[in-house]
Amino acid sequence: MSKNIVVAIDGYSSCGKSTLAKALAKKLHFIYVDSGAMYRAVTLYFLRNNVDLNNHEQVAEALKNIHLNFHSRDYETHITLNDEEVSQEIRLMPVSQNVSPVSAIREVRKEMVAQQQRMGRSKNIVMDGRDIGTAVFPNAQIKLFMTADPKVRAERRYKELLPTNPDITLEEVFENIAHRDYSDTTRKESPLVRAEDAIILDNTNITPEQQLQFALEKVEPFLKK
Repeated sequence: MSKNIVVAIDGYSSCGKSTLAKALAKKLHFIYVDSGAMYRAVTLYFLRNNVDLNNHEQVAEALKNIHLNFHSRDYETHITLNDEEVSQEIRLMPVSQNVSPVSAIREVRKEMVAQQQRMGRSKNIVMDGRDIGTAVFPNAQIKLFMTADPKVRAERRYKELLPTNPDITLEEVFENIAHRDYSDTTRKESPLVRAEDAIILDNTNITPEQQLQFALEKVEPFLKK
């Protein structure tokens, strides 16, 4: 098997990128790096510490105090923010509603990309996000770009959030996804675009098992080199 294989998975919010990336990493025995969780953790820190996103000095100073790490437990990848487990908290609506503007900040993206590239320098990894195949690992061997009907994405996300957010509405989730799509695709710093060599995976009408098989078929040729 080739050394240092990178599988880059990009796409719109609530397309199941993390679900696929986790399953693929587990099947291949690769390291899963959740780039979206990294930006969410930064957002959580900014919210807790009232960091003014328009104050570059505050942002730069805050980034110096943010230490992120991934660890596996019960076959699941968890993220810590300054040694605190935050895997659940970063998925709540306050973070979801603020992660796009935080992700658009140049200083934040520069720091996160540097951390991501260090992770992928000497390991076989699967990483999902918005700009993995274009900005973080433009030379990744396998690039997938995930998409799905916005209504389907909203319904999936709503079902995921409902157990911990009983007052949330489907309309609220749909509006949040629409806003994130607009922010992600129009931001100045590393906008969401499909890499020219990325394979499109539309999972509107397929199961998680089917999309995993699709991805495995794309990766398998590189495992034999």
